[in-house]
Amino acid sequence: MTDEKLDQILKQALAPDINDKEIRVRRRRKGKMKGFGIVGKVTAAAVAVAVIGILGLGYFNPVLAAKIPLIGKIFEKVEDDVTYSGDYTDKGTVLTNEDHEGNLDTLDYSVSDKGITLTASEVYCDGYSVFLTVNIEAEDADFTHIPEHYTGMNIADERTAAGFYIGGTWSANGSSPEMLKNTFEGEVIDSHTFAGMLKMDFAQQVSGSSELNLNVDGLGYDDDRMLDSEEISASHWTDGNWNIVIPFEVNETDVKTIEVGEKKGNFTLDNVVISPYQVIVHTTTPGKHKELDDDWREKLLSKDPDMTDAEMYEIIGYSYEPCQTIVFNQDGEILQSDMEMAGWAGFAVQGKEIKTLHIFIFDNLDDWSRMESEGMNSSVADKAVIAKEIYVE
Repeated sequence: MTDEKLDQILKQALAPDINDKEIRVRRRRKGKMKGFGIVGKVTAAAVAVAVIGILGLGYFNPVLAAKIPLIGKIFEKVEDDVTYSGDYTDKGTVLTNEDHEGNLDTLDYSVSDKGITLTASEVYCDGYSVFLTVNIEAEDADFTHIPEHYTGMNIADERTAAGFYIGGTWSANGSSPEMLKNTFEGEVIDSHTFAGMLKMDFAQQVSGSSELNLNVDGLGYDDDRMLDSEEISASHWTDGNWNIVIPFEVNETDVKTIEVGEKKGNFTLDNVVISPYQVIVHTTTPGKHKELDDDWREKLLSKDPDMTDAEMYEIIGYSYEPCQTIVFNQDGEILQSDMEMAGWAGFAVQGKEIKTLHIFIFDNLDDWSRMESEGMNSSVADKAVIAKEIYVE
């Protein structure tokens, strides 16, 4: 992606007050923290810390926090404010519980290294993504200076969450390792405790029960006291080894796949998936579709563990023409875009009612950006390569 395109995406994704300095910071962070795909609002908004700062996080007294069971209840704690928000009651599986003394009922999903303890709390899978809640405790840290970022579509929504960096890989269902996204969202509980939710997306739908292999090799966070420094990305970073094997089972309740097969020119809207927390649009775009199978992936990762899918595609001769997708519901409410890559675009439901979806697929970034800012009735709607209304219920 060119710097010009990245500027366009960031300028439309961030609050109007964000200036070129913050955009430059994001660009540096993108290279350093191994970002993936098109930068969505949730990732780009992480640099809005210069605008909203700490926003009165309301931390608990550490002594009181120790008396309030948190692990096993993190979905409940963060579900209103994270990007993939919603009611997770009765959806997730509890992996670990905590009593009022802070004791865990199992140590199977808790691992410590370099003075930092990572505990897997709950897990939910809709067949397309795994949503995992985690608790991080660090004896020598001061998490109270982690800034918050916007997670809603508008600043007026007053939806914010703190962000924590994570590095490493994950795999499930026998797949090859995938790089973790560089941030996950949650809440600072006290100086030494952060609780949040991590989302991992499957390349293909999975079913039944499986195991998630989480291999974390680094954890870090920004510091609001360093916002004026030249480089703020993960100013507090620790390399280490936190590996956990997590069982999960696909919960197909309220998950619906609608086959579409709408083709215009070289673009095809294949299908749309609606789950309680996300909408996924699957497309086929122009390109030389040489398969990036597990054998190729394993060979390339053995040479460079940090290699991205896009770099692998280029090496084996696979290319694609990217598209930009926008989704609205029946009330004209835009669904927040997380990220988009070849063949896949994800959107957060955030509690919105989904009866009908209006999907617009563009091959021009400027048109996509204009419609994103003007809404469903934008004059550029007729420039969409594919415009499709889909009845959900």
